[in-house]
Amino acid sequence: MTTPVYSVAHRFASWQRLIRRMEPGWDGDDCYPISAYANDLDSRNALDQVMRALPEKAEGRLGQLLARLDARFRGATLPDPERSLRPWVRPTSERPEEDLGEWWGRRPLRIPWAD
Repeated sequence: MTTPVYSVAHRFASWQRLIRRMEPGWDGDDCYPISAYANDLDSRNALDQVMRALPEKAEGRLGQLLARLDARFRGATLPDPERSLRPWVRPTSERPEEDLGEWWGRRPLRIPWAD
């Protein structure tokens, strides 16, 4: 049996894979188009919604995991106040820029779609 594509586990896995791609030492040779980056940021949006919907008691381990992944993401990215990727990387939901998660305002140190 496979995990549903939009499951919480799949979204965590997508977020982790993206971060690994951007960290030093990644030598994957798979194709990763810039559109996949936008999809992975959208998955992170979905994780944010899930975490806000969980009861505080249930959030524990998942919250810790997400905090560790987010810290790794921040370590593999730089602030991008100019939103230099916005012509290619846009959220699928229509929300004001200030309502987007911090991950939309950062750019990779190591571009995973350019290797």
